[in-house]
Amino acid sequence: MTEVDPVEAETERSNERTADIDERSTLGILTALHNEDQLVAPAVGLVLEDLVSLVDAAVESYRRGGTIHYFGAGTSGRLGVMDGAELPPTFSVEPGRVVAHIAGGARAMTEAVEGIEDDAALGAADAAGVGDGDVAIGLTASGRTPYVLGALEAARSAGAFTAIVSAGTDIGAPTDVSIYIRTGPEAIAGSTRLKAGTAQKLIINSFSTALMILLGKTYGNLMVDMAPTNSKLRGRAHALLEEATGADPLECAAAFSAADGNVKVALVTLLADVDPVRASQTLDIVDGHVKQALKQLVTDRHERTDSGRKEET
Repeated sequence: MTEVDPVEAETERSNERTADIDERSTLGILTALHNEDQLVAPAVGLVLEDLVSLVDAAVESYRRGGTIHYFGAGTSGRLGVMDGAELPPTFSVEPGRVVAHIAGGARAMTEAVEGIEDDAALGAADAAGVGDGDVAIGLTASGRTPYVLGALEAARSAGAFTAIVSAGTDIGAPTDVSIYIRTGPEAIAGSTRLKAGTAQKLIINSFSTALMILLGKTYGNLMVDMAPTNSKLRGRAHALLEEATGADPLECAAAFSAADGNVKVALVTLLADVDPVRASQTLDIVDGHVKQALKQLVTDRHERTDSGRKEET
């Protein structure tokens, strides 16, 4: 006889606000779903202090050369894969620095392979590449998915910083950070691709975006470390340079070309009036932070001026 695990997660309970959803009009159904969605963002807001700890740990890990790992099954796993896939073109993240693992592998991205989420040993096996100093993030709507818990246990044993992100019940998983978003019963009981999935997406989007900002991959709120790999992105890069510097389109295009398509280098050359080589060298010194590079170049310029005055006297 197949073993049945009693489900106690809040996401599995019947939602009294939508008990008659199958009797409503199309607009009534959509309104009910929309009303439930409105509860997600406030719930996420309540766990931001917990998220701070995860982001700060990830920044430290990444700067030391560590890897960020997502582990999830079903909807949660797909959200992790999607986030990881979007970081290289958006922020020029090097291959292998943010890795998403989904129970069932690539097939599970387009097919339901839900039964495999019960395999804790598979989670541990998928976490074999996690090492000391890495960060492992478990994404689980219920908070108790065996695949995810197996991966986190293996990652923790390897010396990684671990975190769990869930909309389910806190079962006391032994992680460094536990982020439980209280989204409550779903509009359709147990359909965690709804509020629970939305909450997890908000969390990992905020996590990875904050991580990239702290690593110096933006200038203000502009994406200055994107990889301009197609016509649309090259156009975006030109528009970004025009907005950030106030220079005319031809000047921005020339700077972009001279910087070999590196938006940050082009931006510093325009704002600090230096050549691309100097801009690139200064960015390397300050770990790629544009504003810090600009401050460094101003400091260097003042020091050279002061030195020249001393020589004259």
